[in-house]
Amino acid sequence: MSDIKKVVLAYSGGLDTSVILKWLQDTYQCEVVTFTADIGQGEELEPARKKALQFGIKPENIFIDDLREEFVRDFVFPMFRANTVYEGEYLLGTSIARPLIAKRQIEISNKTGAQAVSHGATGKGNDQVRFELGYYALNPAIKVIAPWREWDLLSREKLMAYAEKHDIPIDMKHKQGGSPYSMDANLLHISFEGRHLENPAAEAEDSMWRWTVSPEKAPDAAEYLDIEYKQGDIVALNGKQLTPAQTLTQLNALGGKHGIGRLDLVENRYVGMKSRGCYETPGGTIMLKAHRAIESITLDREVAHLKDDLMPRYASMIYNGYWWSPERRALQTLIDDTQKHVNGWVRVKLYKGNVIVVGRDSKTDSLFDPTIATFEDDKGAYDQKDAAGFIKLNALRMRIASKLNQKK
Repeated sequence: MSDIKKVVLAYSGGLDTSVILKWLQDTYQCEVVTFTADIGQGEELEPARKKALQFGIKPENIFIDDLREEFVRDFVFPMFRANTVYEGEYLLGTSIARPLIAKRQIEISNKTGAQAVSHGATGKGNDQVRFELGYYALNPAIKVIAPWREWDLLSREKLMAYAEKHDIPIDMKHKQGGSPYSMDANLLHISFEGRHLENPAAEAEDSMWRWTVSPEKAPDAAEYLDIEYKQGDIVALNGKQLTPAQTLTQLNALGGKHGIGRLDLVENRYVGMKSRGCYETPGGTIMLKAHRAIESITLDREVAHLKDDLMPRYASMIYNGYWWSPERRALQTLIDDTQKHVNGWVRVKLYKGNVIVVGRDSKTDSLFDPTIATFEDDKGAYDQKDAAGFIKLNALRMRIASKLNQKK
């Protein structure tokens, strides 16, 4: 008999987690608490409550939490302060949601007295690592149940058969021929994997994309957008003050309208394999471009370059599941300190898949000095003769090496 009496399941109400719910009840003979997070996936979540009730879950053990503001404010915005990109392209839309889900699961387990938590991530992917590193960082004593690493339901057909045997409702999309795409959505992005995307040479179907029009079908007229920043975070769009979640929602709509943010990527998973995925991140693509623009006039050169040096490592921490690690927290402190003077506005032009920066300014923190940078008469603000000594000193080591080579 298992010593696990109660488990908190990250529950979407879809096929996989519905099967997991029943499997947990049968295999562990335990009480199940369901947790469904609203992080902006754009789906109706009340059906998850109805399904959980059908499985005999007590109403007080069903948690459906709106985490959209917390998600953007405490996870997406801090990540974008670092201009974070994984392997040169990926804006980490799935990765950054996992530490929040793990955090809330642990909070619910503490509240309900559960001994374990469970998730629906497979044994081949990154999410199992992200969830479980978060669980253990926040509660070292928690037990983790990962069904995909325990059961023998390792194919879509076996999942379907189990569901039918136990009268688990199956969506029509799962009954139709051919596997559906494996999709994950939140306010930052939507991802697609599986089906013919498993062949990296095959072009994605245009009908697959959900949030963005193709650049070819985007409006023929460009649209301008003013983005206001305070300490590295967006606080207003076109002069209108918005909450973090409202900001990203509006940026997604604008980016999607103009065909911005599509990505087709073969990435290196933490578990060792290469994986092909397609992503739509319209709002995040605008955010990245604009944030770099406001930093270009407000950050000291060496600070900006240091951030660029550290960013790939910071991105790997998030991708690999180390959001709650001491090294990520320490690095975040440095990143946040660099943002104290990242204040001002950026103007971008959105046009057929492109985000084009056309202006930027900061009334209080701009390091751009036109009296020095001008190509016109600077009235002695910069003495060009100083450059001669600067160049000679920087060339000294190369001059010494060149003389030595000439003697050989």
